[in-house]
Amino acid sequence: MNDTADKIALVTGASRGLGAAIAETLATRGYHVLALARTSGALEELDDRIQAAGGAATLVPVDLCNDDAMRQICRSIHDRWGRLDLLVHAAIHAPPLSPIGHTDERDLDKTIASNIRATARLIANTEPLLKASPNSQAVFFDDPTHTKKFHGTYGLSKAAQLQMARNWQEENAKSSPQVKIVTPAPMPTALRARFYPGEDRDKLTPCNDEAARLLEDLGL
Repeated sequence: MNDTADKIALVTGASRGLGAAIAETLATRGYHVLALARTSGALEELDDRIQAAGGAATLVPVDLCNDDAMRQICRSIHDRWGRLDLLVHAAIHAPPLSPIGHTDERDLDKTIASNIRATARLIANTEPLLKASPNSQAVFFDDPTHTKKFHGTYGLSKAAQLQMARNWQEENAKSSPQVKIVTPAPMPTALRARFYPGEDRDKLTPCNDEAARLLEDLGL
């Protein structure tokens, strides 16, 4: 672990898809990446790719809904680096699509816990670290599909998550962190495959290409 790293980034949902691609790309751009996800095996594969490219990462296998673990992680970031320069919140839970009247109670509870409550706690726990860095950013992802029919549980949680991000953005308009909301192009992710199982994935933008584009647009 590099205690003197110039830039520190925390990426949630870093085990696969866009989160993994962003973590991998940031590591090639001088960031020490704290890669957070529930899947240890996929995180280890990410770390292998990062090390092969000469980057550095700390693997954080944890459930974002675990409040005690998240508080401890943020405390550890404070004790080691004293700040956080970048937060990228790519973690998302996507329940099966269904009519809103057929919403499964367990799916509803898990989706609210993962996409709304955990996001609120993530903001609360990382804000002091981000404010300790003068030019920090926090990045969230919009998803135009969340307004479509049958996306009820996912859609309501995504709308709430984005509203939190917009509120945080306005609250910090004149200070750190700069809160950014970006809209990725359609990518061949596991989440999208669940929503569009018959889609031609060859026509979608590769995650690594989209990660590079988004980070360029963000000036990172």
